[in-house]
Amino acid sequence: MSDQITVYSTVWCPDCKRAKRFFADHRIQYTNIDIEQDPQGMAFVEKVNGGMRIIPTIVFPDGSILSEPSNAELAEKLGLQTKASQESYDAILIGGGPSGLTAALYLAREGVSTLVIEKAGLGGQAGVTQTLDNFPGFDEGIPGAEFAERLGRQARRFGVEILQAQDVTGISRQGRYFNVSTAGGGTYCARAVLLASGARYRRMDIPGEEELIGVNVHFCATCDGAFYKDKKVLVIGGGNSGFEEGLFLTRFASRVDIVESMPQVKASQILQQKVAGKENMSVTANHAVREYRLRDGRLDSVLVEDRANGELKEWQYDGVFVFIGLTPNSGLVKDLAEVDHWGFVQTNQSLMTSVPGLFAAGDVRAGSTKQAASAAGEGATAALMIRQYLQENS
Repeated sequence: MSDQITVYSTVWCPDCKRAKRFFADHRIQYTNIDIEQDPQGMAFVEKVNGGMRIIPTIVFPDGSILSEPSNAELAEKLGLQTKASQESYDAILIGGGPSGLTAALYLAREGVSTLVIEKAGLGGQAGVTQTLDNFPGFDEGIPGAEFAERLGRQARRFGVEILQAQDVTGISRQGRYFNVSTAGGGTYCARAVLLASGARYRRMDIPGEEELIGVNVHFCATCDGAFYKDKKVLVIGGGNSGFEEGLFLTRFASRVDIVESMPQVKASQILQQKVAGKENMSVTANHAVREYRLRDGRLDSVLVEDRANGELKEWQYDGVFVFIGLTPNSGLVKDLAEVDHWGFVQTNQSLMTSVPGLFAAGDVRAGSTKQAASAAGEGATAALMIRQYLQENS
């Protein structure tokens, strides 16, 4: 019996993409079998589904099988808490990254009843980083997944209640209270809310992207890099993220090339030196990716424009990883609180938004540095400000 989850799927199946994205979001390893490329896989799916080709068919390490499961069914199978134990809390924190979990443990240890709601895996962007080298206290670095696990354990030790696999669908103000609604049908009440929902990797918004996301186009090297063992991949983005993730991908891929649309890359000098020292890596600047071309539902080639002369080139890669900046996850409050022209949430010095009792911290906040250490610091600050607000508005 396998000690890893096995997903039987096809490249065109939207439910397969959803299930695999669920596993990736929660940093759960799995083996994928494309039944159109694997006759034995096809036969297995038909056998366990009474002759029908139902996908995804997912086999778990304990031998149990789920066919075409919903995200709620996957969450239940994985033992994730998706319902809160009570309806009312002193504070509700939306987002389980360094900001949200740090704020939560600070609040809970002061006796403030605290609920954290996270739609994906704990740790946020930090949780999917291969290694955190610059977080204070970890002199030899720490794997992002381990950092996230420790942070979650620490918060729970102080009594923080954490919901996972739950999308927050709405925040509304009713008198002195906030109502927070989730996709699972729950509605929870609190006197203060912290938006620590972070940011997501920006998309290219070019032809072919939507069809290939989760197939050959990815935004997380830690999640999807292992699928490109001995293959050739392209990293889009010449900043620190692109260089860091590109270096990580060399653990699997035989060739990793980085492309940047601007004339110069923005990665730190030390990262540029590391990449330059890799024989199986290259960096091309002043070239813009214009289109992903498909064949039979998969990536066939990448159309790139040389911005110096307008020449179009066709590059061949097995997969593409995109790291071109962040878009804030601020949709919940964009009609409630003030945001800047990029959508990042505006706050005052106490990290409170234009709405009394609604705070914001971390990557979603305008002016944040988008670093894990400062996100944790903002979480601690937000917790102290929330405690003060609760005392003044008791």
